[in-house]
Amino acid sequence: MKILLLGANGQLGQELNRTLPALGEVMACSHAEVDITDQYSVIEVIHNFKPQVIVNAAAYTAVDQAESERNMAFRVNAEATGILAKEAARHDIWLIHYSTDYVFDGFKPRPYTEADSPGPINIYGESKLAGEEIIAGSGCHYLIFRTTWVIGKDGNNFAKTILRLATEKDSLSIINDQFGVPTSPALIARVTINAIEAIAIARHWPVGLYHLAPHGETTWYGIAKTLLQFAEEAQFPLTAGESSLQPIKTADYPTPAKRPANSRLDTSKLEQQLPFTLPHWQYDFFVAAEDIIKSYKRA
Repeated sequence: MKILLLGANGQLGQELNRTLPALGEVMACSHAEVDITDQYSVIEVIHNFKPQVIVNAAAYTAVDQAESERNMAFRVNAEATGILAKEAARHDIWLIHYSTDYVFDGFKPRPYTEADSPGPINIYGESKLAGEEIIAGSGCHYLIFRTTWVIGKDGNNFAKTILRLATEKDSLSIINDQFGVPTSPALIARVTINAIEAIAIARHWPVGLYHLAPHGETTWYGIAKTLLQFAEEAQFPLTAGESSLQPIKTADYPTPAKRPANSRLDTSKLEQQLPFTLPHWQYDFFVAAEDIIKSYKRA
């Protein structure tokens, strides 16, 4: 199995780069090595490597910045995915792509299913939805995994920001009315590996869209509280411990981009294809948080 991994230097890409080689030959490319917005760059790497699967972990993920950089967000998240999908269809290559809960407006009181109509309320969500639609209409063999609140040991993310602030401040105010779950890159990689294994033995998953996230629900406040509890148990030096966290409402912390109040995803469709049960978010997050805390202590 020959796998082309794009966006290999990102938070998810680094985890995939560690795990995908167990499946075969992997060409892992950073943005500097393959610019997915450049059609000729994409054509060249596909022509030279001849992959059977393209795993696209490249994305524009600066949610607030996207409000002032709409063209760039759409160029990476929509137009570039169109280039990949077109080449995948032309060469009969599977395309695995990742999307986001931010394609929804967050007004639904229950977890979102793949059949629910999207309605993004920020530019980032609009650009990711446009990418989904382009892939779905391209005629290629594809799997799109929508996931939520990705937090792992690589790159920048909410947990790393909280740890840093908890060593600089005496108290922290964290939003407590946006509901979802953190998802580790390790879990996303595990699902991706299972999908590619199925492709390799011609036991293809049905082409389409799948929701990928752990079970349960929490808020950003709940994640921060859990993280600082872990940090205190690990004797991480904090000036703002778990007891100093203050829950606040979204309205108390305005940002350029609106966020959905409900980011919960129904994963029933995905679990019909998996040989394992998706974990509860606290278990999945514990593993990621442990790695983050250890890496900070080493630094």
